[in-house]
Amino acid sequence: MFHKVLLALDRNREPLEPGLKLVTFCDAELTLLAVAATDAEVTDTENWLREVEASVQNRGIKVHSLVRVGQPAFVICDVADELNADLIIMGCRGTGLTEEGMAESVSIRVINLAPCPVLVIP
Repeated sequence: MFHKVLLALDRNREPLEPGLKLVTFCDAELTLLAVAATDAEVTDTENWLREVEASVQNRGIKVHSLVRVGQPAFVICDVADELNADLIIMGCRGTGLTEEGMAESVSIRVINLAPCPVLVIP
């Protein structure tokens, strides 16, 4: 099924629990990814992601984490390609439900650009 899963997170942890259930079920390798908008945000983002990674490890799940800088949709797709991920899991905020929001929606961009299937968790 899925062997390498990329779980893209921002401060919204909604996709975390369902993602962990799927990773556990598939006995997949998990990589957490957080995308910082600027270099100035990297340290804060790394600290936050380390806390998330520790909570996942405490549940007995093997996990790696990455922080990258850039535009989220492009970074998520690039990392998925680099890792040869079988699946991307991410959340959404519902901004793509309007015509104006579609152009701004990270999840819609990822769906259109991803090198693998994308599971979007509302």
